[in-house]
Amino acid sequence: MAKVELTRCSWAGDDPSMQDYHDREWGVPLHDDTQLFEFLVLEGAQAGLSWSTVLHKRAAYRKAFHGFDIARVARMTDAALGKLLTNPSIIRNRLKIWSARNNARAALKVIDEAGSLDSYFWSFVDGKPVVNRWRGRSQVPARTPLSDKLSKDLQRRGFNFAGSTIIYAHMQATGMVNDHFVGCFRHRQV
Repeated sequence: MAKVELTRCSWAGDDPSMQDYHDREWGVPLHDDTQLFEFLVLEGAQAGLSWSTVLHKRAAYRKAFHGFDIARVARMTDAALGKLLTNPSIIRNRLKIWSARNNARAALKVIDEAGSLDSYFWSFVDGKPVVNRWRGRSQVPARTPLSDKLSKDLQRRGFNFAGSTIIYAHMQATGMVNDHFVGCFRHRQV
């Protein structure tokens, strides 16, 4: 029996882990606070790097940041964060590492106010994904007025590594925005 080739968004490339991420996770509406926080940390870690670099380090990030348990990350000490600077399995950027704790502390305040990160994030899209109809990479913006608005609100609340481009990537990854290309098999599925 012949193997069926799926048409994917071009950014998934030939890397099996990128394809698996594309096929199973990217753009699927996410409503779990721990996972929303995980993507916030990972998107911040990606700044200036490729997503495949971060994706290949994801398991190490989960271990380093206690499975992205928000309360545990918020309690991490300077010594624990400093130790992560010696961990070659994650991106050893001081600002990015410290931002995880900072963002966990800010996230706890958001959860206290809004009830959950889920409620907070999804309120920006009225609880349902924005569905775009891009045909290729050149059409997909790096940021939008909506990501600008969410980014400004996050920064006002004390989050860092939360610029509009990072936040738009977060919105795409967590399904707040469906940016699968119209020719991609996942566009209709998510």
